Amino acid sequence: MDAMSIPYITSLVIFLPLAGALLTLMARSDRVVRWMALGTTTIAFLLSIVLFAAFDASAELAGTPQLVDRFAWFPDSVDIKYFVGIDGLSLLLVMLTTLLGPIVVLSSWHYIGKQRKGYYTLLLILQTGVTGVFCAFDVFLFYIFFELTLIPMYFIIGIWGGPRRIYAAVKFVLFTLTGSLLMLVGILYLGYAAGDAVNGGVFTTDWYKLLAFDTPVGLQAWLFPIFALAFAVKVPIFPLHTWLPDAHVEAPTGGSVILAGVLLKMGTYGLVRFCLPFFPNAAYDYALPFAILAVIGIIYGALVSRVQSDAKKLVAYSSISHLGFVVLGIFAFTMEAMQGAVIQMVNHGLSTGALFLLLGMLYERRHTREMDDFGGIARTVPILTFFMIFSVLASAGLPGLNGFVGEFMILLGAFRSDLIGYPVLIAAATTGVILAAVYLLWMVYKTFFGPLDKEANRTMQDMTGREIALMVPLVVLMFVLGFAPNRFLQKSEPATQFLLESIQAKRIAAEDVRSTRDAPRFFGYSSPTPDSETATDSHSDGTPGTGFSDVSN
Repeated sequence: MDAMSIPYITSLVIFLPLAGALLTLMARSDRVVRWMALGTTTIAFLLSIVLFAAFDASAELAGTPQLVDRFAWFPDSVDIKYFVGIDGLSLLLVMLTTLLGPIVVLSSWHYIGKQRKGYYTLLLILQTGVTGVFCAFDVFLFYIFFELTLIPMYFIIGIWGGPRRIYAAVKFVLFTLTGSLLMLVGILYLGYAAGDAVNGGVFTTDWYKLLAFDTPVGLQAWLFPIFALAFAVKVPIFPLHTWLPDAHVEAPTGGSVILAGVLLKMGTYGLVRFCLPFFPNAAYDYALPFAILAVIGIIYGALVSRVQSDAKKLVAYSSISHLGFVVLGIFAFTMEAMQGAVIQMVNHGLSTGALFLLLGMLYERRHTREMDDFGGIARTVPILTFFMIFSVLASAGLPGLNGFVGEFMILLGAFRSDLIGYPVLIAAATTGVILAAVYLLWMVYKTFFGPLDKEANRTMQDMTGREIALMVPLVVLMFVLGFAPNRFLQKSEPATQFLLESIQAKRIAAEDVRSTRDAPRFFGYSSPTPDSETATDSHSDGTPGTGFSDVSN
């Protein structure tokens, strides 16, 4: 099936779960609710496979979104539009989101025992929000989807979570909302400045028009921290991480999988999509501080994981460590590190999502996550033990599995970076790989091996057919991404190259902008006028271009 033969296929992938949520609300039985949620998310995943197959990763299309749906929302006086599409940076994350959809539904089949209609409705709304974040090419539309994810996640944690669920849910919302509201102010300011410069004086939030705007260095100096703070909270980057362990521990299994698998990637994706290309000079200036914070997060997350007695909290802190590698790769500004960061976002979603699923299965059987309450269960649940060991090895970065590919590329690219390539810093980051093996293998030993001295562990049921079915796709992908990553890296490589070239060109151009022209007109100042050599061109489909096609990195 050709994606071009399916009208509005990108919008279908985004909004099909929302349509399923509306139908779910009208269902009269829990059985119908569950099957409707599973059917909706499965169809969305199948459509995303069509997107993946139809995506053209040629270098000529690197700077152009594909399978675009676009129409104006407002009169010509305001350039805010519905503008969604797919490019090399978003394709794999959309695939990850739609893959986790049916898996999370299956994992919640018996785990959620109350108010199932509300739970699955919120889960489907959440998938629409996350997919929309990765497909939006209008910054205001991105902001709407970004904020939309807060509402269902708040209720999923607050209603179906653990004993401290209200505290965790409120903390999650307050941290994220504070950062994103500041980002909204930055969006408005940037939209007016870019509108005056490249859009005939019309306020714009079109990503390509904002990319064509050479943001003055003085303006970048305070806009970058505003945007970066919103995304740093979402990642989360040390020391803004304190909401994450609480949210993970208190969330139901499905909520933890979505949170670790894709919600955290909204932060790293935002850094790549907006902070680096819009504010390249400031991003260069902040590269080393962000790299240092990333390395601190790598080591801190690993050390704190090692001292946990709750297995779920251990995996939660491990996310801080693993995503530190992604942030390190982003701010290295090298091709290898950026590609490693993109693929590591997917790898983390697969391996950590699998760990949360398996811990959820253990919790369903024993209603405890304390590692001391287990021990020796490898003899009673051998299939679950196999999946756990496989997922742990992937998460620890064993060569041949997916985690190794991303971490190796990030460390290689960071070492070659002119901005953060200090041997001591990269060596410190490398210890995170060793520490990951320590705390993950320690968790496996404490939980699955040792003496089988508790009667409840002797009678544990092994994995059911449903549980095996939801784990198999994750394990297969962890293996494929480890042995044949190039199939996936080829999809993102041209877009990554385009991004780095654009950053370099804009960084040089912005240095020529005078500080007296930093403020946009609506504050009583005149905004910068683009130089002729940085004016936008236009792609054949009408998408504004950037004029960077002839720039080499």
